[in-house]
Amino acid sequence: MAIATPEVYAEMIDRAKAGKFAYPAVNITSSQTVTAALQGFAEAESDGIIQVSVGGAEYAAGSTIKDRVAGSLALAAYAAEVAKGYGITVAIHTDHCTKQNLDSWVRPLLAIEAEQVKAGKNPTFQSHMFDGSNIPLDENLVIAAELLELSQAARTILEIEVGVVGGEEDGHTAEINDKLYTTPEDGLATVKALGAGEKGRYLTALTFGNVHGVYKPGAVKLRPSILADIQKKVGDEIGKANPFDLVFHGGSGSTAEEISEAVDNGVIKMNIDTDTQYAFTRPVVGHMFGNYDGVLKIDGEVGNKKAYDPRAWGKLAEAGMAQRIVEACQQLRSAGHKL
Repeated sequence: MAIATPEVYAEMIDRAKAGKFAYPAVNITSSQTVTAALQGFAEAESDGIIQVSVGGAEYAAGSTIKDRVAGSLALAAYAAEVAKGYGITVAIHTDHCTKQNLDSWVRPLLAIEAEQVKAGKNPTFQSHMFDGSNIPLDENLVIAAELLELSQAARTILEIEVGVVGGEEDGHTAEINDKLYTTPEDGLATVKALGAGEKGRYLTALTFGNVHGVYKPGAVKLRPSILADIQKKVGDEIGKANPFDLVFHGGSGSTAEEISEAVDNGVIKMNIDTDTQYAFTRPVVGHMFGNYDGVLKIDGEVGNKKAYDPRAWGKLAEAGMAQRIVEACQQLRSAGHKL
């Protein structure tokens, strides 16, 4: 199997939760980054999640076209075809869809998938994220409840965010303040609105000081113990241990200890983007600097076709990103746990 069916995706989540490991969720923007992600998962012998943001989807459709639905479907189609050769299972996810982008992105995708399901097919995507962190929690959960119902019809899983992840992600910016820490009361409100699985499965990004973007270890004050507190408070209230399937956003620069504690407290998916962007680009920079007289036609010379062939530096970029994904799989304990 290459692309997870709805049943297999649910099994992946169950296995991660029971085994106390998490899947890296790697942002993709092109065929090369899809290939790099698959290569990394295969080298780690880990299943995983690949995901596309609204900006990534627009880029994939062509930077002059910016059709976010077409770009999303194109990346998914490419992944579905090439993933067959890698011996691992991946789920495909859309990442950080804010309220203003729902009608032009995730709702159309859910409608397409509902039609696929009616025709007896599997949905193109396995999950979609609604990021309601920039609106009041009450409104966030009302919209999430509607999307959860649509997700049921499309046989997909909904991901929501309760709390705020600071920093900037694909044009969405949030301040770094006390709102970065979700409360047990927020968790209880979430279960009241969305249920605990009986209305449909959903993933929850509870925030514990998370910040998107680039920062050094120690610069952000993460408190993974918040996740355990919320799991216990809500679990005791509804009579279900560890009720949330948790997602870790804004993890670049996190220490190994912070990541481990978050996974121990129920995280089954951790978003990896900033670090893999750098890991993809850094080998290209090295190639260009080291072969400047080959990639440039200096002083009337002809350069070196083997140096400026996009495949030459593209393979290096893919290998660099793949290695960072192997590292993530090892940190998140998913290495060696492929289905």
